[in-house]
Amino acid sequence: MKTLFNKYIETSFVLKMFIGFLAGTLLALAIGEQATAVKPLGDLLINLLKLIAIPVIFLTVVLAVDQMNLPTLGRMGGKLILYYIATTAAAVFIGLGLAFLVDPGKNLELPNADVDKPDTPSFGDVLMNIIPDNIVAPFVNGDLMSILFLSVIIGIAISTMKFSSEEKMKGYGELLDRFFQALNELFYKLLNGVLLYAPIGIFGISASSFGGQGWETLQSLLSFTAVFYAGVAVLWALVYTTFLKLSGHPLKPFFSATKDAYTTAFFTSSSVATLPVAIDTAKKAGISERVAHFTLPLGAVFNSDGGALRMGVSIVFAANITNLSLSVGDFFTIVVIGTLLSVGTAGVPAAGLVTLSAVLTMFNLPLEIVALIAGVDVLIGMAGTASNVFGDIVGAAVVDKSEDKQDPTKKTA
Repeated sequence: MKTLFNKYIETSFVLKMFIGFLAGTLLALAIGEQATAVKPLGDLLINLLKLIAIPVIFLTVVLAVDQMNLPTLGRMGGKLILYYIATTAAAVFIGLGLAFLVDPGKNLELPNADVDKPDTPSFGDVLMNIIPDNIVAPFVNGDLMSILFLSVIIGIAISTMKFSSEEKMKGYGELLDRFFQALNELFYKLLNGVLLYAPIGIFGISASSFGGQGWETLQSLLSFTAVFYAGVAVLWALVYTTFLKLSGHPLKPFFSATKDAYTTAFFTSSSVATLPVAIDTAKKAGISERVAHFTLPLGAVFNSDGGALRMGVSIVFAANITNLSLSVGDFFTIVVIGTLLSVGTAGVPAAGLVTLSAVLTMFNLPLEIVALIAGVDVLIGMAGTASNVFGDIVGAAVVDKSEDKQDPTKKTA
């Protein structure tokens, strides 16, 4: 039994998720509605995701911000942030636009769920509620925008302390940094436990979903996945290639030099695990070591174009299932929120499910939708992570080329 469990642990996460999804689907096709008996296995995964989502996002953003030496962030950081905002917003727009055209999830009902028509928050309400009057309330209420606000200002405060010229203040900053790092490790240990259970939960989700809905659900999920992959293709073909052309990089050699990075990201579904490969391929593509070392680790935490694209498609998918009509104001709100929330997406497998759980909660949409999307999360995560990593390298190339124009000695620095 111990040997079997060890083998399970050592098996690729991607493979385990796919097997869980396939096994649940086959069970549903074999016994039909009776497969809904395993629904509690999927419900348990949803509860575990709800439990872990908020602290993981909060700690990820705090630690990402506090690693920055704000006074020395300089022009490279500014350019990089502008690039991230541009590509992430473009990814959300692409996801929303394609999803509106295809309408994935239309006429699909949640299995065994009594869903009321939810109300989406207006953009004004989001702005008014972003600053809490109680530091504990956002965590109790699951108010993600307030939590993001708190995580950013806390990260900035710790960074200011860490880089203070006063030794006492510097010591306090380093102590707080270690404290948050310890908490982060704690919650990632918990997340690792959730991920060990995830394939079983995916089995329950896919079996109960397909058993209750049959081929209609499968077709909707395949439609959802097809829209996402089409969005990835548009993102690469239009957005990334445009940035490369504007920065003067020849496309074919650049794609060839960096192929190891985005293929590794595709099969591992981990931006962090791919980071050493990404840095190596960035150098092969002619990006200076200084720029690669500065931008790519930052991008592994902050940049998530794949997650932003997924966010746009997922919200439309959820809105179609719940018969929610999205206005122009909602459209703009989703773009802004999707852009902000992608910052908090950590570069680890299944982080998209964690973030999506929080987003749907924020829009007052049922978390059963996470259960449906989780069934194809393996396929979504692979292409999404490849986009994240390639987008990071393109960003490094853009910054490197602009820095080269301003400082011709940079390459030899």
